[in-house]
Amino acid sequence: MTTVLYITANPNDPETSYSMAVGQQFVQAYRSANPKDEVIHLDLYKMDIPHLDADVFSGWGKLGTGTAYEQLKKEEKDKVSRLGELVDQFVSADKYIFVNPIWNFSFPPVMKAYIDSICVAGKTFQYLPKKGRVGLLRDKKAVHIQASGSVLSPGSPLAEMEMGNRYLKVIMAFFDVPSFESIYVEGMAAAPDQASTIKEKAIQQAREVALTF
Repeated sequence: MTTVLYITANPNDPETSYSMAVGQQFVQAYRSANPKDEVIHLDLYKMDIPHLDADVFSGWGKLGTGTAYEQLKKEEKDKVSRLGELVDQFVSADKYIFVNPIWNFSFPPVMKAYIDSICVAGKTFQYLPKKGRVGLLRDKKAVHIQASGSVLSPGSPLAEMEMGNRYLKVIMAFFDVPSFESIYVEGMAAAPDQASTIKEKAIQQAREVALTF
């Protein structure tokens, strides 16, 4: 059975959020086309995602030098084990749907915290003596749905300022994920009179992409 992670980094619901509304339609279309697949919603705002802090680095360091897991401090064990759960879940899935708004030209910080949790050597990538960096997710697929008030997609005047989709695309390439598609819901603040049309156009694109995802 194919497992899909629907990863959302938005505190709002589909009724008030453009990205969540488009993401919801994508998932509905995907489920209709793939009724046997399992879609797991990861609402990053409702999850325990440890930041990479002193406890994490201390715990990893101790484990790397041979210290038994049972000998770690409680804070180290709790955070290290939780990060391990997150990356293992990510690796075991087959497809990823990322959904977020753009805040200050990037995604919400909870998305960065999640990405930090899955960038783990030996799990999603590794370094080889002669080849260097090699991604370990060469059989996965990813799609990114991103909403922004300004137009930030490639080719736009502000494209170089966009650091959400570009960052995620780099991370997926770092993991050697071979398929990465982007759906932009953008320009609603720049052209508020066209917001509904922009949303409907993005929903239509999402439904079409979902059928072949």
